[in-house]
Amino acid sequence: MEAKVQRWGNSLGIRIPSAILKSLNIKPNDMLNIKQEEDKIIVSVIKKNKISLSDRFKEYNDKNLAKDFTWDENIGREIW
Repeated sequence: MEAKVQRWGNSLGIRIPSAILKSLNIKPNDMLNIKQEEDKIIVSVIKKNKISLSDRFKEYNDKNLAKDFTWDENIGREIW
């Protein structure tokens, strides 16, 4: 597949076709790894580490609890 290099502000860029983005599940603001090997530019998807809820709670301790938290009175039409 060919892609045209175009000016993008002070830089140059190419557009990645939507079919490729969909097949690799790439979304806006995802990070990609870009490296050069001789005369090639290699773009790869950075593997996302999914952290389970139990793994997140391993880092929890009572010092992480917000000190100023309160259940205030209803202000609008909240239903509690």
